[in-house]
Amino acid sequence: MTLLRGTVLERDGSVYRVATEQGVVRAVLRGKAKRGETRVVVGDHVRLDVESGVADAFGISLVEDRHSLLARRVPDGRGTRPVAANVDEVLVVTATIDPLPIPQLIDRLLVVAAANDLAAAVVLNKTDLDPGDELAARFQRAGYPVFRTSVRTGAGLELLKERLAGRVTVVAGPSGAGKSSLLNALEPGLELRTGEISARIKRGAHTTVSAVMVPVGPDGFIVDTPGFSDVGLWGIDPGELPRCFPEMQPLLGFCRYPDCRHTGEPGCAVTAAVERGEVGADRMESYRVLLAELDEAPRHWE
Repeated sequence: MTLLRGTVLERDGSVYRVATEQGVVRAVLRGKAKRGETRVVVGDHVRLDVESGVADAFGISLVEDRHSLLARRVPDGRGTRPVAANVDEVLVVTATIDPLPIPQLIDRLLVVAAANDLAAAVVLNKTDLDPGDELAARFQRAGYPVFRTSVRTGAGLELLKERLAGRVTVVAGPSGAGKSSLLNALEPGLELRTGEISARIKRGAHTTVSAVMVPVGPDGFIVDTPGFSDVGLWGIDPGELPRCFPEMQPLLGFCRYPDCRHTGEPGCAVTAAVERGEVGADRMESYRVLLAELDEAPRHWE
């Protein structure tokens, strides 16, 4: 019996698709991995047992340590379920027009990334229809890398492809933003139809969705996780929310009151920065909406 190292791309029932140096193989859980408490998910680096002379006899015997983990609430809202491991970055994709972008939704997805200790960047797609100057300035001022792309003209694709190289990247964003078309342009031959990734991972109506991972560029992977906005935000303490806004971080600790929530308290350094135009007023509104949501959420998860 020999050992083979691989990365989990997808789960289909009890069978896992795993990328290895021998190509993509199908494997099942065995031994400690089957008996253990760790739930194997997309992005996990695993060790496979390979039985000589037996076709398709691949078994996942070990899950390696993870450097990051995304988890979402279980359907009844109590407890968590891991959905993707070893993610490096979140890429939030939005169209500059058609459909019109929703800045507060983009802010939410960026905060979810920060709450899970992941780097984040913004892609403004369909720049052939509208350059998105104001939107780009908004997110750059907040401290995020911004990529402007157009599948039709090819603008920005090479820079984005360089960003994806060697990383495991979760792609999130509203429907209609052109994510599938963008991936097709970045990886010729992928031939994804609109919505195909998300459609592949729904196992019938009203079932739990899971992540799927596809290769893009040199040593890069894209992870599609439906319902990404349900990942992670609910688990953070409201007092930690300001740290999820990059432009607020340098101001923390300079308010008059140590427990300032930045919602209009006297001597608030963040409010003063908004008044000076150093922090966007609409970004501050996103912060307050999310803070109210966290205040209403249960404090403990089983």
